[in-house]
Amino acid sequence: MRITRLFACVSAFLGLVSCVSVPAGTTAPNEQPFVIAANPLAAEAGLNVLKRGGSAVDAAIAVQAMLGLVEPQSSGIGGGAFMTYYDAASKQVMAYDGREVAPAQATPDMFLDSSGRPLPFEQAVLSGRATGVPGAVKMLALAHDEHGKLPWNSLFGSAERTADEGFIVSPRLAKLVVYPVPENGAPDVIAYFHQGPGGALVKAGDRLVNKAYAAFLRRLASQGPAALYGGETGARIVARTRVAPLAGSMTMADLANYKPIKREPLCAPYRVYLVCTPPPPGSGVGTLELLGLLEHTDIDRRGPNDPDAWYLFAEASRLMYADRDRYVGDPAFTNVPANGLLAPDYLADRAKLIGDMAGPPPAAGNPALAPAMAADHTYEPTGTSHFIIRDAAGNVVSMTTTVESIFGSGRMVDGFFLNNQMTDFSFTPVDAEGRPAANAVAAGKRPRSSMTPLLMLDGDRNFAGAFGSAGGNSIIAFVAKSMVAAIDWNLPTQEALAVPNLVARGPNFNGEVTKFSPEILAALKAKGIDLKPGQGEDSGVHAVMIRNRQVDGGYDPRREGVVLTLPR
Repeated sequence: MRITRLFACVSAFLGLVSCVSVPAGTTAPNEQPFVIAANPLAAEAGLNVLKRGGSAVDAAIAVQAMLGLVEPQSSGIGGGAFMTYYDAASKQVMAYDGREVAPAQATPDMFLDSSGRPLPFEQAVLSGRATGVPGAVKMLALAHDEHGKLPWNSLFGSAERTADEGFIVSPRLAKLVVYPVPENGAPDVIAYFHQGPGGALVKAGDRLVNKAYAAFLRRLASQGPAALYGGETGARIVARTRVAPLAGSMTMADLANYKPIKREPLCAPYRVYLVCTPPPPGSGVGTLELLGLLEHTDIDRRGPNDPDAWYLFAEASRLMYADRDRYVGDPAFTNVPANGLLAPDYLADRAKLIGDMAGPPPAAGNPALAPAMAADHTYEPTGTSHFIIRDAAGNVVSMTTTVESIFGSGRMVDGFFLNNQMTDFSFTPVDAEGRPAANAVAAGKRPRSSMTPLLMLDGDRNFAGAFGSAGGNSIIAFVAKSMVAAIDWNLPTQEALAVPNLVARGPNFNGEVTKFSPEILAALKAKGIDLKPGQGEDSGVHAVMIRNRQVDGGYDPRREGVVLTLPR
């Protein structure tokens, strides 16, 4: 991949090549260190590492360790992650895939009942089969081997001390402990969160102690990833997943054999920037397709108070989701036509389908080299976090991390929750015609993810910005809306993230109805879009733009994030 002062030529996943004029000097080098994360304690843990001279990856390890304690509903040691990394010295971008994988004994029909019908999600999510082999820790270890500065064993102290001494339960965690999700009825969830006075359920302001997590972090610090992927903790993970109902098939060999993947990022132009994301099984290709579709509209000449802007965003989103849902899966198991989905001619033809009125759900398109795939039936709940870090050398981490649903599978080992990423597969593996689903279960396969941690470069390959979000299958829409608001509408980043969310996928139009004006809602309804309140967790977008050589960072006001910076 190479960028000159005047032209960006992109060589990305599956041979995609496109060129776009990119003005030089859109930003200027600026190495002010910062951490943007969903919880102040996590951001402070990362900033403390930067103060000690640590790298962005060093700080990411500290942030993840703390998030697993103070935001266990969203991510943790027992989950997976994607990281997009900018190396300031070489001006190169690389992607790290820490997505969970299906155990070696997983089968395509593992989420079907005896009659061949898909299991109810509420039943599957609490099962032992729900947990995939976790990947976040080994991914971070790989990135640390390549980009770390401080010793691994020096990066867990903040989280360990906080777990030992306890932390104050935040309003958001207190809210989600009583949220109506299946996991809140799981024995491990009930036991862990009944630490209030007299054994009552914790509430905001209570102190929550997690001695088991502190002890595990001490082992992780001293033993490295082997503390999770073997030994006593590994054995407990396997044992916990093999408990009924619907016992899983994970083995110690599955844990030992897990390997993170360093991938070439998937990059495409948007306006004056080059946008880079992890390739499939992440959904960066969907984000790039949506942005590419929007470039064929006049959304950049509109604004947040223009109902036509939201109409264009909704219709472009539906076209993108139809393609993403049909074609994206683990590229080791299915041919993902990423080059075809992002080809200029395909985007131009697809954008022509945006008419004057919203009609029935659009069908998936037929990009070049697209295989014949079944319709997708994946259900993607929310339970994710995103953070962005830059160190003093200008290296940047944009990382999205998850345990999938709120509190994952609801099963806990050594003070952390296990993921339920196996339920991110399509429960129905083939359609009536025998065509496979791109995201069907298979042994050793990585489930499709909606995560899209992205980085932006200017025409000189300087770091220009980063975006990412939580929110299940809505992540793509949350990120793209924020980018449109920050880039096309030129809003300050914090204001851009506060702009109302709208997610259009298939027949559903969901959004923050109370944040749109009655005039916008009425105008959208007149064009066939009857916006309904969204479901599940809110967005959790964190973002930064480099404007006039200054860090313009933002955190999603719907959560408890913070932007922390160090003096240059």
